[in-house]
Amino acid sequence: MNGTKRHEPTIEEFVEGIRNGDRRLLSRAITLVESNRPEHERLAHEILDRCLGDGGNSIRIGVTGAPGAGKSTFIETLGLDILREGQRVAVLAIDPSSARTKGSILGDKSRMEQLAARPEAFIRPSASSGFLGGTAPRTHEAILLCEAAGYDVIIVETVGVGQSEIVVNSMVDFILLLMLPGSGDDLQGIKRGIMEIADLVAVNKADSGRQAIAEISKADFEAALRLLPEKHTGWERNVLLTSALEGSGVSEVWQIVRRFEERMKQNEAWENTRREQLRNLLYTIAEERLKREFYDHQLVRTLQQSIEHQVFEGSLSPFSGALKLLEAFFGEKRSD
Repeated sequence: MNGTKRHEPTIEEFVEGIRNGDRRLLSRAITLVESNRPEHERLAHEILDRCLGDGGNSIRIGVTGAPGAGKSTFIETLGLDILREGQRVAVLAIDPSSARTKGSILGDKSRMEQLAARPEAFIRPSASSGFLGGTAPRTHEAILLCEAAGYDVIIVETVGVGQSEIVVNSMVDFILLLMLPGSGDDLQGIKRGIMEIADLVAVNKADSGRQAIAEISKADFEAALRLLPEKHTGWERNVLLTSALEGSGVSEVWQIVRRFEERMKQNEAWENTRREQLRNLLYTIAEERLKREFYDHQLVRTLQQSIEHQVFEGSLSPFSGALKLLEAFFGEKRSD
């Protein structure tokens, strides 16, 4: 070792590098955003504050669906199609974390080798860290940084866990639900919430030889969508057959996304959605900080074990126990 310390970029260097499309600095900034260390959090917030307002013309696409639906292969094919139009693409790929070790494989970059090799593309795998929304705890902030870096299309690949995927709806403009041929038979087991947030359903892996079963699934999903309330006024949700492996139907998905963007911008629905997303992010961060301060509070931590013991032995109800912890927290706060 030569003892040389790695240069830590200043906030100005981070912001300038991100705005100039430096993928290395963008990746490091996202790492800061995802960190739980207070000094990293402060630095990340300053970078985000400086980057706000950049990249407002991007399209945010959420791609969800059950594991095995071919999300990564589909996203790579879609991303390459978008690059051919001269646009830049960022992919935020969320990998599930182990409930026991909290570890994650983070393998999406290796599954999108062609897209990862393109200088106009940026692929960032992130661990869900046990977050139950199908995304990661800092996905929305990562989207904002990618937009500041000039990426025209931001694709968020969710974990694929079912009902809890609906959280992604609070941070993207368009949601594509990928399903498998034959999965129409299992409609009763498909959660209503995930169907309601979809702007387009694609029966993927409809390869040669699977057309017949894919057509049946398409009809099943079309029937299911007709029973659901309208998500966006004037937007009719369709079901397509796609094969990322053979390249069929993928470019049609992209054209539908562009038509959706055009339609939503005609009646201000696009801007209203973006404002609602920022409102959601504002209060999500506030709630998270409040929760962290509560559990880090010295008096709360002192009383926690005793109150838990009383609840376990039945001498104190969970409701009264929770109120005692809140009183300990707010009592000292109000006296400050």
